Amino acid sequence: MDNSPFALWRWVDTFNHIHLFIQGFSLTLLISVLALSISIILGVVHALMATSKVTILHLWARAYVEFFQNTPLLINLFFLYYVLPQIPYFGVTLDVFTIGMIGVGVYHGAYMSEVVRSGIESIPRGQFEAAASQGFGYMQRMFYIILPQTIPIVLPPSVNQAVNLIKNTSVLAIIAGAEIMYNADSYAQSTLNYAPAYVVAGVFYFFVCYCLSMIMRRYEQKLKHKYFTR
Repeated sequence: MDNSPFALWRWVDTFNHIHLFIQGFSLTLLISVLALSISIILGVVHALMATSKVTILHLWARAYVEFFQNTPLLINLFFLYYVLPQIPYFGVTLDVFTIGMIGVGVYHGAYMSEVVRSGIESIPRGQFEAAASQGFGYMQRMFYIILPQTIPIVLPPSVNQAVNLIKNTSVLAIIAGAEIMYNADSYAQSTLNYAPAYVVAGVFYFFVCYCLSMIMRRYEQKLKHKYFTR
């Protein structure tokens, strides 16, 4: 019998267990959507803080960004998984799904913050001054005048962050996250069908990331046509 890593019988057995990969993929998508929502909210909020004139808000935003951009995602997940439950009086035990959603979301929120901040700062100062002269407050200027104009600017790097976020959910396999990478690895360990298992998992990741990139690329073109071809 052929025992090579890519032997036909290994592929047959892998596809007979495809439901394990589909279940993991579904959980990966759910965690990704929720984590992406958290990262976008935190990104916008901290970008507004970073561009405000309130010193304490600006310092907090910088500290948040610098901390998560200069620490590995895995350490943050380990902290939530192992350390958080052991904190005296404040210890909280979270399930792996919640840890993945919060950990990945908060981590990528720092990168989203920099993307949005760069978009805000790319808007000409005259836009801010014109809005202020019309009596708009800071938040009104941002939400009605500035942020809508940043959408075509921040969309490409935001999509890149979304793709990276989806791929980074694979780190949850280390803490038994039950997402596609964990299921693929568990199947591979039990059957020794490593090559087919990891190839199939990679195809799932490639499919969702590639489709997201293509969809957002077309949406970006529509936005550019809307905002810049008038």
